[in-house]
Amino acid sequence: MSKVSTTRRRRHGGGLKLSGRDRLTLVLMMLIPTLVAAALVWLPAIASVVLSFFDWDGFEPLAEAKPVGARWYKEAVTIYPAFWPAIHHNLIWLVVMFVVATPLGIFCAVLIDREARHTKFYQTALYLPVMLSMALIGFVWQLMFSRDQGFINAFLGTTIDWYGNSRYNLWAALIATSWRQVGYVMLLYLAGLKGVDPSLKEAAAIDGASEVKTFFHVIFPVMFPINVVVLVVTFIDSLRAFDLVWVINRGVNGLELLATEVTRNIVGEAQRIGFGSALATIMLVISSVFIVIYLRIVLKEDR
Repeated sequence: MSKVSTTRRRRHGGGLKLSGRDRLTLVLMMLIPTLVAAALVWLPAIASVVLSFFDWDGFEPLAEAKPVGARWYKEAVTIYPAFWPAIHHNLIWLVVMFVVATPLGIFCAVLIDREARHTKFYQTALYLPVMLSMALIGFVWQLMFSRDQGFINAFLGTTIDWYGNSRYNLWAALIATSWRQVGYVMLLYLAGLKGVDPSLKEAAAIDGASEVKTFFHVIFPVMFPINVVVLVVTFIDSLRAFDLVWVINRGVNGLELLATEVTRNIVGEAQRIGFGSALATIMLVISSVFIVIYLRIVLKEDR
């Protein structure tokens, strides 16, 4: 007996009629991921927005939390000393990811796509950091930036505290995170390059275009969906950068970021859950703007 007959599928009115078991399977396949996403993402996000309007220390009953309106938001932008430095550092993080890490990733993808000798080795070497967590990358680069036993100080003959000195620690963290980001961008663009129609390159070569002009005027515009994904992912990753910085010095002494300030106020010594939730809500709003832009572009392309 065939699969069609066992699942009792049959053509009816030009459509495919599913059995009750098949409908139950489809419902479960949609319902379970939705419930997991709601429990782990949406409900905590909604709870953060709600708590941002209350004064709650996390110990007293939630029903006794005192409403404070928009007090925490006003305090964040006017009184809290680490807010604007954190915004500034997040912007620097974003610029470096766009100006340095992304072009390097594209360059590596183009070189590997040429299928020269040992490309598999280089592709694996560049992608290996992507498989590591940012916390582990922070420990790995600590071996490079250590003041006493670090490779960089040994090579330069200096004793600079790269992770502890506020003049250098942000740039040291950016070097470490760029090491990972280059491999991630390379992988995305390498996949995009493999999907480009070879006839486009051939037509550009017949017209006498150089390889550089062919890439920027023909291939790069064709990879528009990849460009949008890299743009959005890079922005969101730069905004929520946390693991590496927390490993270095818990986001103090010149390394303040929005994500570290959220953690410090919610689970740190301050225990100002309402204020930390307000900072988290600000991050959520900023991220949502770019997510909406991404969805509009994707939907427009689909149409």
